[in-house]
Amino acid sequence: MVIITLQRDKCIGCNYCVEMDPVHFQMSKKDGKSVLLHSQNSKGFFTLKSPKHTIVERCELAAKACPVKIITVKET
Repeated sequence: MVIITLQRDKCIGCNYCVEMDPVHFQMSKKDGKSVLLHSQNSKGFFTLKSPKHTIVERCELAAKACPVKIITVKET
């Protein structure tokens, strides 16, 4: 299982995550912040759980590119 988490409240809208992984991230037209697609919100933490380990590489690129370090990727 792969777990990706985005702490959306701290997003600065730089768009790097979208550039690295447009399949899982996009920018909101409402507030200019990143959106983790198909995620569940729990107190400002948006989490996507996927059984597909093939997504890890792109999501890790997005996490490393984030200047405010609000994206985490974990494999279980």
